[in-house]
Amino acid sequence: MTSPVGREPSPGVLAVDSGGSGLRVALGRADGGEPASRSSRVPVRTGARGIDPEHLMEQLVPMVRSLEAETGVSRPAAAVIGAAGLATLGEALRAELPGALARAFGVGTTALAADAVTAYAGALGTGPGAVVAAGTGLIAIGTDLTAWHRADGWGHLLGDCGGGAWIGRAGLEAALRAHDGRSGGSAALLACAQERFGPMPGLPGLLYPRPDRPAVLASFAPLVASCAAADPVAADILRTAARHIADSAAAVCPRDAESRPRLAVTGGLVELGEPLLVPLAEELARRLPYARRVPAAGNPLDGAVRLATALATGKLGLPIDEAMLWVAPNGGAA
Repeated sequence: MTSPVGREPSPGVLAVDSGGSGLRVALGRADGGEPASRSSRVPVRTGARGIDPEHLMEQLVPMVRSLEAETGVSRPAAAVIGAAGLATLGEALRAELPGALARAFGVGTTALAADAVTAYAGALGTGPGAVVAAGTGLIAIGTDLTAWHRADGWGHLLGDCGGGAWIGRAGLEAALRAHDGRSGGSAALLACAQERFGPMPGLPGLLYPRPDRPAVLASFAPLVASCAAADPVAADILRTAARHIADSAAAVCPRDAESRPRLAVTGGLVELGEPLLVPLAEELARRLPYARRVPAAGNPLDGAVRLATALATGKLGLPIDEAMLWVAPNGGAA
């Protein structure tokens, strides 16, 4: 990551992807070289003030110090922090994080982005279109480059319909129905749940107190998918998830049919494979026949890198607003 002799190195960029399953960090330069990265499986806490900036920094500092030593990059010109829940839980981050990044790492300019925006930038870049970010949670986002449009992303208690935690919770509900002898239960999912979590009477005590409950629920989604070929209850859960995902995509996709807007689905949920992707393709074709399905070019961390590079070089290009993509005034240094 060195520059040719006699040429100034390109600006350093710091990128962060903070989601329900942990934290990923990349540090590199804006010249397009491959950044170095680190990850943590500990999700950033939320509390009365929303996403906790102190807990984020506690995890971020040792990872960035390690990356500085590896890359030789210090005092990055720009940082982009992609955070799940930014729109509704980002007040403390906006108030404190830019200053904390400036003090700890010498960051010049900080932008905070909803995780859907980093997913969008990773998948489609800076052109118009729509992206569904389907991981532990689920949010859809679209833009015609004048404004952002979002659907869902309301968290596992109020929404994220069709996401990993939603699928996992639905699978565990079917397991509990079978345990109780109620209709709608699945013996196959009950067996999977018992193998993973132990006796069903202990399941509420394992789940309800956990701060990482969405991630624990989402960990059951692959088992739902593994049962779908032989179990109609599991298959129906995934078909219903596909309908929810298509609903969110249709709500945000630009409606200019003549331009054939691009549509991508990204996130860990695509790894569930055909049990979800086949009904999802059917639902998207039915709801959005004019959209062009394209593969995601990259993941949310790639998107955060792309946004940080654009911020460092003055070529951001995407709509700015406080809830979705916010650039700290005066760079945020304090």
